Amino acid sequence: MQALYPGSFDPLTLGHLDVIERGSNLFQGLTVAVLRNPSKNPCFSVEQRLEQIRQATRHLAKVQVAAFDGLTVDFAQRCGAGVILRGLRALSDFEYELQIAHTNKSLAPQLETLFLATATTHSFLSSSVVKEVARFGGSVGHMVPTGVAEDLARLFNQSFP
Repeated sequence: MQALYPGSFDPLTLGHLDVIERGSNLFQGLTVAVLRNPSKNPCFSVEQRLEQIRQATRHLAKVQVAAFDGLTVDFAQRCGAGVILRGLRALSDFEYELQIAHTNKSLAPQLETLFLATATTHSFLSSSVVKEVARFGGSVGHMVPTGVAEDLARLFNQSFP
């Protein structure tokens, strides 16, 4: 079965990568999909995020990377996914993710949502936290893949260790 892991990934964190790696072991194929969301003002362009994900997942043969706009369920159907994969860090994530899962189920009853708890070592990570730390010159090398850390350093005009 194919699965879809959608998100903004601005930027990709090690928590996201944990879910991608584990999800790729559960399914025949996994599409990591970057949402083009016109209501958000991301730090990185869609193309930059796609490249960051490609670089971080190049060791995973069953992972594909794509961009989409519109409804997640429509894209899931276009790419042949039967499951939408979502990561959970904390109880606060569950309430939001459950609401989205129920909405998706009402729109596409044939799709299932699977929640994976992020590894405990990454449970504090969010893209927002990473950007805030990087913006103020903090080290993010333990929060994101190396290429993403380099991109963040360039974005905020800082040197990379």
